[in-house]
Amino acid sequence: MSEIVSGIAYVRGDATEPCAHGARVIAHVCNDTGGWGRGFVAALSRRWPEPEADYRAWYRDRAGNDFGLGALRLVPVARDLWVANMIGQHGVRRPGANAPAPVRYDAIDTALDRLAGQVIELGASVHMPRIGCGLAGGTWPHVEPLVAGRLVRRGIAVTVYDHGEGGP
Repeated sequence: MSEIVSGIAYVRGDATEPCAHGARVIAHVCNDTGGWGRGFVAALSRRWPEPEADYRAWYRDRAGNDFGLGALRLVPVARDLWVANMIGQHGVRRPGANAPAPVRYDAIDTALDRLAGQVIELGASVHMPRIGCGLAGGTWPHVEPLVAGRLVRRGIAVTVYDHGEGGP
């Protein structure tokens, strides 16, 4: 069962198992410190090694590439399936630390804009958890308009996955 809000389909399920046919992109937010291992990335790594390997190499070679806030890499993981590593988090929040949330909404917006062009070229739909709202500390009322503005308004089908209870 799904609900449509702001042109975004909301479903209960696992974003690593997109519920669509054809070309699909799983989008998620990464940090800019080279850290990978907690949150949604753990679920990605359980299914495919490529997104983590690409992210770590991208970070390691950052002096000679575009790695940084707002950057995006599409990583193929299966036929007609890519993972979009989007850098939208500055640093990481340590458990128990009283520090500002590391989410960077402007970087997520930039990455989504870049994603839109590539998704349109692929003729793909986009699938995601509530990006930027887990370990990054963002809120969906701030992120949802970015997703709607950068993707939905350009005619891209977007599905957001919530585990268990949840919804818009």
